[in-house]
Amino acid sequence: MTTTAPPSWAELVEDLTAEGVLGEPWRAAFLAVPREVFIPEVIWRRDGDDLVALHRAEDPQEWLRRAYGPRYVITQVDDGSPAGPDGRGRVPTSSASRPDIVALMLQAGQVQPGMRVLEIGTGTGYTAALLAHYLGASNVTTIEVDPLLAARAQAALATAGYGEVTVLTGDGAHGHPAGAPFDRVLPTAAAPRVPYAWVAQTRPGGLVVTPWGSAYKPAGLLSLSVNSDGTATGGLINTTISFMELRDQRTPRPEITEVVRDTDIPEVSDTDLHASYVGNDDAPFAVALQVSDCHVEYVAATDDDGHWCVWFLDPRSRSWARFDYHPGTRRWPVHQFGPRRLWDEITTAYHRWEQLGRPAATRWQFTITPHGQHVSLA
Repeated sequence: MTTTAPPSWAELVEDLTAEGVLGEPWRAAFLAVPREVFIPEVIWRRDGDDLVALHRAEDPQEWLRRAYGPRYVITQVDDGSPAGPDGRGRVPTSSASRPDIVALMLQAGQVQPGMRVLEIGTGTGYTAALLAHYLGASNVTTIEVDPLLAARAQAALATAGYGEVTVLTGDGAHGHPAGAPFDRVLPTAAAPRVPYAWVAQTRPGGLVVTPWGSAYKPAGLLSLSVNSDGTATGGLINTTISFMELRDQRTPRPEITEVVRDTDIPEVSDTDLHASYVGNDDAPFAVALQVSDCHVEYVAATDDDGHWCVWFLDPRSRSWARFDYHPGTRRWPVHQFGPRRLWDEITTAYHRWEQLGRPAATRWQFTITPHGQHVSLA
């Protein structure tokens, strides 16, 4: 199938090439694979705190601008069932990634002709199509946990001429043992705990290149080399990207009011550790390694008094902490509730990071074995 991408797409590809993000053969693939074929007729855009549907038939120019634009495109909300009023969405659950991030991941994969690739998280099918354009469709296998997304991607791949790509429906955390071994495993969903199945299904000398992150901090891109003893080692090669988490590992992100109740009686203390310190530079990565199942919500000041707050929430245990910023002081109140004292955990993790010399996120080495994921300073 041939489509005519707008001139802006060619310009974007050239910009990515000039920036060194996109080289051959991926530049040719970006120009050849029709991105719009993989973008559904209904996408989603922000409207305040909600997500609202944008139908291609109702605003084709805006739809096309977003399909070929430099930003990510939200293609599903709330696992396919919009949870907000009047059909509005609350949480993005699938998207077409930013073109520069797609390029970065493909370059990091160091894919060569003749390799067999397993992609985890088919999404729209666009990345699988880029791989198929270079490697041949028969060398690409992709897994999608959502049956509707998998079916849509398979149809798009067929329309674009890559119908021989193997599209499977299932939990990508388990990989595809029947098709192993692969030369590369390239997930497109963040894995707070890298599944050993990905390592076990990769040839020795192969790579697993996956987004790594957690609810606390979407940290970046992790590259793991698979060793002859069945383990894999590596570290972060980029710390500026974020992806949605694997569905079987993701931390729920409910509204604050769904975790915090009026009847809660919190423990109140004060701290001299400013909330910004645990949210800037390399500190969040170190905190994320030590504080699991916690996500962060910032609430900006609503008036001119300069007060704002940060919530730390664990919906599974219904534990929460709130840091309240008051200007003109060096100590700030902290409220904590539930079986976990989240602020105390975060404070301890931050001070451990300081004691280690404030190491950069790229200094941590990941080791994946049959017994789990281990992270230590390299």
